Amino acid sequence: MPNPWTGRGNPYTRLEVRARLQAALERGQPLLGAGAGTGISAKFIERGGADLIIVYNSGRFRMSGHGSTCGLMSYGDANAIAMEIGEFEVLPVIDEVPVICGVHATDPRRRMWHWLLKVKEMGFSGVNNFPTHCIVDGNFRQILEETGMSVEKEFEMVALARKMDLFSIVYVSSPEESRAMAEAGADAIIAHVGTTIGGSIGVVDAACSLDEACRRTQAVIDAARAVRDDVFYLCHGGPIATPADAQYVLAHTDAVGFVGASSLERMAVEQPLVEITQQFKAVKVKLRAES
Repeated sequence: MPNPWTGRGNPYTRLEVRARLQAALERGQPLLGAGAGTGISAKFIERGGADLIIVYNSGRFRMSGHGSTCGLMSYGDANAIAMEIGEFEVLPVIDEVPVICGVHATDPRRRMWHWLLKVKEMGFSGVNNFPTHCIVDGNFRQILEETGMSVEKEFEMVALARKMDLFSIVYVSSPEESRAMAEAGADAIIAHVGTTIGGSIGVVDAACSLDEACRRTQAVIDAARAVRDDVFYLCHGGPIATPADAQYVLAHTDAVGFVGASSLERMAVEQPLVEITQQFKAVKVKLRAES
Protein backbone atom coordinates (compact mmCIF):
# COMPACT_ATOMS: atom_id res chain seq x y z
CA MET A 1 0.00 0.00 0.00
CA PRO A 2 2.61 2.58 -1.03
CA ASN A 3 1.91 6.29 -1.15
CA PRO A 4 1.50 7.04 -4.88
CA TRP A 5 3.14 10.44 -4.48
CA THR A 6 6.34 9.24 -2.83
CA GLY A 7 6.58 5.52 -3.53
CA ARG A 8 6.74 5.03 0.23
CA GLY A 9 4.16 3.92 2.73
CA ASN A 10 3.22 7.02 4.71
CA PRO A 11 0.66 8.33 4.95
CA TYR A 12 -1.77 5.45 5.26
CA THR A 13 -5.50 5.75 5.70
CA ARG A 14 -7.01 4.66 8.98
CA LEU A 15 -8.37 1.45 7.47
CA GLU A 16 -5.04 0.66 5.83
CA VAL A 17 -3.27 0.86 9.19
CA ARG A 18 -5.90 -1.36 10.77
CA ALA A 19 -5.53 -3.88 7.94
CA ARG A 20 -1.77 -4.03 8.47
CA LEU A 21 -2.21 -4.70 12.18
CA GLN A 22 -4.86 -7.34 11.58
CA ALA A 23 -2.61 -9.06 9.06
CA ALA A 24 0.20 -9.23 11.64
CA LEU A 25 -2.13 -10.89 14.14
CA GLU A 26 -3.32 -13.37 11.51
CA ARG A 27 0.33 -14.30 10.95
CA GLY A 28 0.53 -15.14 14.64
CA GLN A 29 2.67 -12.12 15.48
CA PRO A 30 2.10 -9.72 18.39
CA LEU A 31 1.66 -6.04 17.63
CA LEU A 32 4.63 -3.83 18.39
CA GLY A 33 4.47 -0.05 18.60
CA ALA A 34 7.82 1.66 19.16
CA GLY A 35 8.59 5.19 20.24
CA ALA A 36 11.33 6.91 18.26
CA GLY A 37 12.95 10.17 19.32
CA THR A 38 15.59 10.21 16.59
CA GLY A 39 15.87 9.24 12.95
CA ILE A 40 18.44 6.53 13.59
CA SER A 41 16.17 4.94 16.21
CA ALA A 42 13.28 4.93 13.76
CA LYS A 43 15.37 3.54 10.90
CA PHE A 44 16.53 0.50 12.82
CA ILE A 45 13.26 -0.04 14.67
CA GLU A 46 11.68 -0.39 11.23
CA ARG A 47 14.34 -2.92 10.21
CA GLY A 48 13.55 -4.84 13.39
CA GLY A 49 9.95 -5.29 12.28
CA ALA A 50 7.88 -2.90 14.39
CA ASP A 51 4.28 -2.44 13.26
CA LEU A 52 4.01 1.23 14.23
CA ILE A 53 6.51 3.99 14.99
CA ILE A 54 5.27 6.63 17.41
CA VAL A 55 6.90 10.06 17.63
CA TYR A 56 6.56 11.61 21.09
CA ASN A 57 8.03 14.84 22.41
CA SER A 58 9.40 12.73 25.28
CA GLY A 59 11.65 10.94 22.81
CA ARG A 60 13.78 14.04 22.46
CA PHE A 61 14.32 14.25 26.21
CA ARG A 62 14.82 10.50 26.56
CA MET A 63 17.48 10.39 23.89
CA SER A 64 19.13 13.46 25.40
CA GLY A 65 19.71 11.52 28.59
CA HIS A 66 16.76 12.77 30.61
CA GLY A 67 13.70 11.05 32.04
CA SER A 68 10.72 10.56 29.73
CA THR A 69 8.56 12.42 32.24
CA CYS A 70 10.19 15.60 30.93
CA GLY A 71 7.64 15.25 28.16
CA LEU A 72 4.89 16.08 30.64
CA MET A 73 6.60 19.24 31.86
CA SER A 74 6.72 22.74 30.38
CA TYR A 75 10.18 22.27 28.90
CA GLY A 76 9.05 23.05 25.37
CA ASP A 77 6.06 22.98 23.03
CA ALA A 78 5.12 19.29 22.99
CA ASN A 79 3.21 19.47 19.73
CA ALA A 80 5.93 21.44 17.94
CA ILE A 81 8.66 19.08 19.17
CA ALA A 82 6.83 15.98 17.95
CA MET A 83 6.15 17.62 14.60
CA GLU A 84 9.80 18.64 14.22
CA ILE A 85 11.10 15.15 15.03
CA GLY A 86 8.65 13.67 12.55
CA GLU A 87 9.33 16.14 9.75
CA PHE A 88 13.12 16.27 9.87
CA GLU A 89 14.21 12.99 11.44
CA VAL A 90 11.71 10.14 11.34
CA LEU A 91 9.48 10.49 8.28
CA PRO A 92 12.40 11.06 5.88
CA VAL A 93 14.07 7.75 6.82
CA ILE A 94 11.05 5.45 7.09
CA ASP A 95 10.19 3.31 4.07
CA GLU A 96 6.95 1.57 4.99
CA VAL A 97 5.94 1.42 8.66
CA PRO A 98 3.07 3.76 9.59
CA VAL A 99 4.29 6.72 11.65
CA ILE A 100 2.07 8.06 14.44
CA CYS A 101 2.29 11.59 15.86
CA GLY A 102 2.05 12.29 19.57
CA VAL A 103 -0.50 15.07 20.07
CA HIS A 104 -0.85 17.18 23.21
CA ALA A 105 -4.60 17.55 22.99
CA THR A 106 -5.03 19.65 26.13
CA ASP A 107 -2.82 22.52 24.90
CA PRO A 108 -5.30 25.44 25.11
CA ARG A 109 -3.37 27.41 22.48
CA ARG A 110 -4.12 24.96 19.69
CA ARG A 111 -7.23 24.74 17.53
CA MET A 112 -7.20 20.97 17.45
CA TRP A 113 -8.90 20.54 14.10
CA HIS A 114 -6.30 22.88 12.59
CA TRP A 115 -3.40 21.06 14.22
CA LEU A 116 -4.62 17.64 13.10
CA LEU A 117 -4.79 18.93 9.53
CA LYS A 118 -1.10 19.81 9.85
CA VAL A 119 -0.33 16.38 11.31
CA LYS A 120 -2.07 14.72 8.39
CA GLU A 121 -0.48 17.02 5.81
CA MET A 122 2.98 16.22 7.17
CA GLY A 123 2.44 12.55 6.34
CA PHE A 124 1.69 11.00 9.71
CA SER A 125 -0.76 8.11 9.47
CA GLY A 126 -2.30 8.55 12.90
CA VAL A 127 -2.23 10.12 16.33
CA ASN A 128 -1.41 9.22 19.91
CA ASN A 129 -2.45 11.17 23.00
CA PHE A 130 0.91 12.18 24.39
CA PRO A 131 1.60 14.08 26.55
CA THR A 132 -1.41 12.62 28.30
CA HIS A 133 -3.12 13.78 31.47
CA CYS A 134 -4.36 10.23 32.07
CA ILE A 135 -1.09 9.43 33.87
CA VAL A 136 -1.34 12.51 36.11
CA ASP A 137 -3.11 11.86 39.41
CA GLY A 138 -3.86 13.41 42.77
CA ASN A 139 -4.64 17.05 43.51
CA PHE A 140 -2.79 18.29 40.43
CA ARG A 141 -4.94 16.11 38.18
CA GLN A 142 -8.04 17.56 39.82
CA ILE A 143 -6.79 21.09 39.20
CA LEU A 144 -6.23 20.29 35.53
CA GLU A 145 -9.74 18.84 35.27
CA GLU A 146 -11.29 21.94 36.83
CA THR A 147 -9.35 24.54 34.86
CA GLY A 148 -10.06 23.59 31.27
CA MET A 149 -7.20 21.12 30.71
CA SER A 150 -9.23 17.98 31.28
CA VAL A 151 -8.45 14.55 29.86
CA GLU A 152 -11.80 15.03 28.12
CA LYS A 153 -9.88 17.09 25.57
CA GLU A 154 -7.96 13.95 24.66
CA PHE A 155 -11.18 12.04 24.03
CA GLU A 156 -12.37 14.90 21.82
CA MET A 157 -9.11 14.86 19.87
CA VAL A 158 -9.49 11.15 19.17
CA ALA A 159 -13.08 11.59 17.98
CA LEU A 160 -11.91 14.38 15.67
CA ALA A 161 -9.01 12.28 14.38
CA ARG A 162 -11.41 9.49 13.45
CA LYS A 163 -13.52 11.93 11.43
CA MET A 164 -10.36 13.01 9.65
CA ASP A 165 -9.41 9.41 8.74
CA LEU A 166 -6.44 9.30 11.08
CA PHE A 167 -5.66 6.07 12.90
CA SER A 168 -5.60 6.51 16.70
CA ILE A 169 -3.61 4.54 19.26
CA VAL A 170 -4.11 5.93 22.74
CA TYR A 171 -2.89 5.68 26.30
CA VAL A 172 -5.29 5.13 29.19
CA SER A 173 -4.63 4.30 32.81
CA SER A 174 -8.10 3.40 34.08
CA PRO A 175 -11.20 1.51 32.96
CA GLU A 176 -13.17 4.77 32.86
CA GLU A 177 -10.71 6.34 30.44
CA SER A 178 -10.66 3.17 28.37
CA ARG A 179 -14.42 3.21 28.00
CA ALA A 180 -14.37 6.88 27.00
CA MET A 181 -11.68 6.28 24.38
CA ALA A 182 -13.63 3.38 22.92
CA GLU A 183 -16.69 5.62 22.71
CA ALA A 184 -14.59 8.31 21.01
CA GLY A 185 -13.58 5.81 18.31
CA ALA A 186 -10.00 4.89 19.24
CA ASP A 187 -8.60 2.13 17.04
CA ALA A 188 -6.07 0.83 19.57
CA ILE A 189 -5.93 1.28 23.34
CA ILE A 190 -2.73 1.00 25.37
CA ALA A 191 -2.95 0.17 29.06
CA HIS A 192 -0.36 2.52 30.58
CA VAL A 193 0.80 1.12 33.93
CA GLY A 194 3.43 3.72 34.78
CA THR A 195 6.91 4.97 33.96
CA THR A 196 9.18 2.19 32.71
CA ILE A 197 11.61 0.65 35.17
CA GLY A 198 15.27 -0.03 34.54
CA GLY A 199 18.25 1.56 32.91
CA SER A 200 19.89 4.79 33.99
CA ILE A 201 16.74 6.89 34.37
CA GLY A 202 13.95 4.35 34.95
CA VAL A 203 11.82 4.36 38.09
CA VAL A 204 12.23 1.95 41.00
CA ASP A 205 9.91 2.63 43.92
CA ALA A 206 7.12 4.07 41.72
CA ALA A 207 6.63 0.84 39.75
CA CYS A 208 3.88 -1.73 40.28
CA SER A 209 4.42 -5.50 40.14
CA LEU A 210 4.11 -7.47 36.92
CA ASP A 211 0.99 -9.22 38.23
CA GLU A 212 -0.56 -5.86 39.12
CA ALA A 213 0.27 -4.65 35.61
CA CYS A 214 -1.64 -7.65 34.25
CA ARG A 215 -4.63 -6.90 36.44
CA ARG A 216 -4.73 -3.25 35.40
CA THR A 217 -4.27 -4.11 31.73
CA GLN A 218 -7.15 -6.56 31.74
CA ALA A 219 -9.42 -4.07 33.52
CA VAL A 220 -8.71 -1.54 30.77
CA ILE A 221 -9.50 -4.16 28.11
CA ASP A 222 -12.74 -5.28 29.74
CA ALA A 223 -14.02 -1.70 30.01
CA ALA A 224 -13.50 -0.91 26.33
CA ARG A 225 -14.86 -4.27 25.20
CA ALA A 226 -18.16 -3.38 26.79
CA VAL A 227 -18.40 -0.59 24.20
CA ARG A 228 -16.85 -2.05 21.02
CA ASP A 229 -15.40 -5.30 19.76
CA ASP A 230 -12.99 -3.96 17.14
CA VAL A 231 -10.28 -2.37 19.30
CA PHE A 232 -6.65 -3.54 19.36
CA TYR A 233 -5.28 -3.78 22.93
CA LEU A 234 -1.67 -3.27 23.92
CA CYS A 235 0.29 -2.81 27.14
CA HIS A 236 3.01 -0.37 28.16
CA GLY A 237 5.24 0.85 30.94
CA GLY A 238 5.96 0.10 34.56
CA PRO A 239 7.54 -3.34 35.04
CA ILE A 240 7.01 -4.31 31.38
CA ALA A 241 10.58 -3.55 30.36
CA THR A 242 11.84 -6.61 28.47
CA PRO A 243 10.49 -9.01 25.83
CA ALA A 244 10.03 -11.59 28.60
CA ASP A 245 7.93 -9.13 30.59
CA ALA A 246 5.77 -8.41 27.56
CA GLN A 247 5.36 -12.13 26.96
CA TYR A 248 4.17 -12.57 30.54
CA VAL A 249 1.53 -9.85 30.20
CA LEU A 250 0.29 -11.14 26.85
CA ALA A 251 0.04 -14.64 28.32
CA HIS A 252 -1.98 -13.47 31.33
CA THR A 253 -4.26 -10.89 29.67
CA ASP A 254 -6.16 -10.41 26.42
CA ALA A 255 -3.64 -7.84 25.18
CA VAL A 256 -2.24 -8.60 21.73
CA GLY A 257 0.73 -6.28 21.69
CA PHE A 258 3.20 -4.00 23.43
CA VAL A 259 4.29 -0.41 23.04
CA GLY A 260 7.87 0.35 23.99
CA ALA A 261 9.70 3.66 24.17
CA SER A 262 12.29 3.69 26.95
CA SER A 263 12.32 -0.11 26.90
CA LEU A 264 13.27 -0.06 23.23
CA GLU A 265 15.30 2.92 22.11
CA ARG A 266 16.79 4.09 25.43
CA MET A 267 17.73 0.73 26.88
CA ALA A 268 18.92 -0.45 23.48
CA VAL A 269 21.74 2.10 23.55
CA GLU A 270 22.65 2.45 27.23
CA GLN A 271 24.47 -0.78 28.01
CA PRO A 272 25.72 -1.48 24.47
CA LEU A 273 27.38 1.95 24.38
CA VAL A 274 29.03 1.28 27.72
CA GLU A 275 30.28 -2.09 26.50
CA ILE A 276 31.60 -0.96 23.11
CA THR A 277 33.35 2.00 24.73
CA GLN A 278 34.99 -0.32 27.25
CA GLN A 279 36.05 -2.67 24.46
CA PHE A 280 37.70 0.14 22.50
CA LYS A 281 39.36 1.37 25.67
CA ALA A 282 40.76 -2.14 26.19
CA VAL A 283 42.53 -2.15 22.81
CA LYS A 284 46.25 -2.68 23.36
CA VAL A 285 48.63 0.10 22.48
CA LYS A 286 52.23 -0.52 21.48
CA LEU A 287 54.49 1.23 23.93
CA ARG A 288 57.46 3.06 22.41
CA ALA A 289 60.77 3.27 24.21
CA GLU A 290 61.76 6.74 25.27
CA SER A 291 64.68 8.18 23.25
